[in-house]
Amino acid sequence: MLETRGFEFNFSNNAMTDYLVDAGQRMVLYWDVMRQRGNQYHEHMNQKAPHVLQFKFELVVDGRSLPQPVNYGLIRILPPEGTLTDDLNRPFVVIDPRAGHGPGIGGFKADSEIGVALKAGHPCYFVGFLPEPEPGQTIEAIMNAEAHFLERVIERHPRAEGKPVIIGNCQAGWAVMMLAAARPELCGPIIVAGSPLSYWAGVKGENPMRYTGGLLGGSWLTALTSDLGNGKFDGAWLVHNFENLNPANTLWSKQYNLYAKVDTEAPRYLGFERWWGGHVILNGEEMQCIVDNLFVGNKLSSVDMITSDGVRLDFRNIRSPIICFCSKGDNITPPQQALSWILDLYESVDDIRADGQTIVYAVHEHVGHLGIFVSGSVAKKEHQEFASNIDFIDCLPPGLYEAVISKPAPDDANLDLIVGDYISRFEARTLNDIRALGGNDIDDERCFAAVSRLSDVTHGLYRTTAQPFVQAMITEESAEWMRRMHPLRLGYELFSDHNPIMQQVASAAETVRENRRPVESDNIFLQWQELASEWITHSLNAYRDWRDMMMEQMFFGIYSQPWLQAMLGLRASDEPPRQNPGKDADHLAFVRRRIEELKGDMDKGGIKEAAIRAILYVRMPEGAADERGFEMLRRIREEHGAEKTLDEFKETLREQFFMLLIDERRAMEAIPTLIDDHVDEAPHYLKFIHDIVTAGGPLGEAAKKRLAKVKQMFGQQKTKADEQPLAEE
Repeated sequence: MLETRGFEFNFSNNAMTDYLVDAGQRMVLYWDVMRQRGNQYHEHMNQKAPHVLQFKFELVVDGRSLPQPVNYGLIRILPPEGTLTDDLNRPFVVIDPRAGHGPGIGGFKADSEIGVALKAGHPCYFVGFLPEPEPGQTIEAIMNAEAHFLERVIERHPRAEGKPVIIGNCQAGWAVMMLAAARPELCGPIIVAGSPLSYWAGVKGENPMRYTGGLLGGSWLTALTSDLGNGKFDGAWLVHNFENLNPANTLWSKQYNLYAKVDTEAPRYLGFERWWGGHVILNGEEMQCIVDNLFVGNKLSSVDMITSDGVRLDFRNIRSPIICFCSKGDNITPPQQALSWILDLYESVDDIRADGQTIVYAVHEHVGHLGIFVSGSVAKKEHQEFASNIDFIDCLPPGLYEAVISKPAPDDANLDLIVGDYISRFEARTLNDIRALGGNDIDDERCFAAVSRLSDVTHGLYRTTAQPFVQAMITEESAEWMRRMHPLRLGYELFSDHNPIMQQVASAAETVRENRRPVESDNIFLQWQELASEWITHSLNAYRDWRDMMMEQMFFGIYSQPWLQAMLGLRASDEPPRQNPGKDADHLAFVRRRIEELKGDMDKGGIKEAAIRAILYVRMPEGAADERGFEMLRRIREEHGAEKTLDEFKETLREQFFMLLIDERRAMEAIPTLIDDHVDEAPHYLKFIHDIVTAGGPLGEAAKKRLAKVKQMFGQQKTKADEQPLAEE
C-alpha cells in the first residue's frame, strides 16, 4: 500500500508493478537531485571566491595587488588535524588549470595531490583564481605572478632542502613549463599531469580534438566569441568542447548512472557537479594567445614563443627534473601530446644529458583525463610515489626515464626500505620509446602547419573586416545575457528553486523517500532497463566514432592538398614544415668547456666522491634506479650526518656521472688516487657502496663484475672477477 496526498494505490506483487513503482520513484528522486544541483550552482557561483578545495587554508598573496594585477592568488594549505609537516622538507605548490572550471580540483578529495603531499610531510601551497579576470590580464602577467608566488614560498622556507616542487594540472602544466623556462632558478622538480605540450601530436583514429582548429578555419572563431563577450571569453565553451568528445557520457551515461543508483549516487554526483559547473571567464586576449600560440600554432615545443622583454621560452633551459604523467585513456591530452615535445627538442638522449636535464614520464593504461587529478586510486599510487620519492627523482642523473610503479612481492629484497605501498623504479629509456607511442609523419605535420598559416590569414581577415562591426554592436549587458543563456549554464539555472515547478519536485521527493520501494536486482524489467541503457551507450559511441572518422578524413582531405599548402607558403613536400629548434652555439661552447673541466677534475676530490662514482659505475649496466637504493643512502646520511645539502649532493652526483660518460676508463682508474689519503676509511665506504647498490635486489652479471672491480680498488682481496681488466668492458 502506498499513500500519497490522500490517494491510496494497491499494487500486486508482480515484477512489472514493482518495477514501475521503483522507476517512478527513481525519476522523482532524480529530478530532485537536479534541483539540488541547480541550488548548489547558485550558492557556489554567488561566493566571492568559489572553489572545491576540501582543505582549510590561509591567503598568502593576492595577485590583484601585484604591479600587473591578475585574478590568481597563493594560499597556504593548513594540514588537517593529525597531519604533521616539516619545514625542512621542500614545499609543494599545486597549480590548478583555468580551462573553463573553477579552482580546487587538485584538492578535491582527501586522497589528492595536496593530500598525498601533506601526508608525506611537505608544506603545501595552492595557486587558485577568481571567476573574473582582471582588466588587461595576459598569459605573461599570470606567468610573472606565479614567479612572484614561488619567490614568496622560497622566502617562507629558507631551511628547506631544495626548491619547491611544482604540480601543474592540465592547462596549468604548460603554464608551469613556460615559467620554468623563463625563471629556472625558482623551480624544483616539476610534475605536469595531463598537460598538452605538443599540440599537433596524436595518433590517427584516436585523437580528434586536434583537428578542431583546422575544421573551423583557424582561430578567428575564438576572436568572434571573445568579441561577443565584450572582450571576455566564456569558459563554458571550453567545457562544452570537452563534453562533445564523449557524447555517450554527456548525453546519457552520466545522468543514467545517477538515475539508476539515485539512492546512493547523489552525494558523489553533486560533489563533482559543484566543480564541473563552476564556469569561469578569461580575457579575450588570454584565450587568443592560447589558441594562436598553442592549440593552432604549436609554438611551445618549437621554441617560438618570446616574452615581451625578449626572453625565448625554451624548455631546454629548465634545470629541474620534469615529470610528465599522462594516460592512454585520456582523450583530451593523449600521451603523444604530453611527451612529443621531447622529440621536438632533442635528437637523442645524449642531447638531453648535454643540457643537464632529467625527464621522467609515466603512462597510465586507462584512467581518463580528470582521473589523473581526481581519482583516489591514482593519488594513492602515482602521486603518492612521486611525492614520497621527489628527492630521489631530483638526484637522478641527467637522461630520460620511465617511472615503473609496482606492488612489492613478498620475496622482494629489503622491503623495509620501501616508502609507501609500492616500489618505484626509474628505468632508462631512449627517444625510440617515445616514438613507439605513435605520432605524426612529415605529411601530417605539413597539414597542421597549413592550418597554422591559414589561421593567421582568416584571423587577420576577421580583424580587418568584421571585428569593428561586432565590437560596436556588443554591450556588457548583451554579453552577460549571452553568457547566462549558454546551454551548460541553463541546465543548472532552469532546474533550481528559482523555477517554481522544481519546488513541487522537492515535496514529491520527500514523500517518495518516506515510501521508497526499490526493486530487486533480479527483476526482469530492471534487467531490460540495463540492456536498453547499454544499447543507447553503444549507439552514441558508434555515432562518436563515425563523427571522429569524418572529422579526420575531412581534415586531411582539405589540408593535404598540395595547391592549398603552396598557397599558404609551404615549400616542397620533401622539406619539413617546421625546423627543429637549433642548438645554441653558446651552450655548445659551454658544454665543451665543461667537458674539459670535468676531465681535469677526475682525480680531484676524496673518498666520498670516489664512493659516489663507484655506485654509479656499478649500477650503470642496469639502466634503472630503484627507490630502495636511495632510501638506504638517505638513512646512511641521517645516521652519519650529512655534510652536503641535497643540492650539493645532487651536483656532486651529476659531476661524477658525467665523468663516467665522458671517459669511463679514466674516471675509474682515478679512484685509487681519490682514496689514497683515506685508506683506513675504505672498508667503511665499501660497505656503504655494497649496501646501496644491492638494496634493490640481486645484481646482474655485468653489475657483479663491476662491483668486484670496485672492491679491488677499495683494497679488498682479488677474485677471479677482479682479475679481468677494465678494458674488457
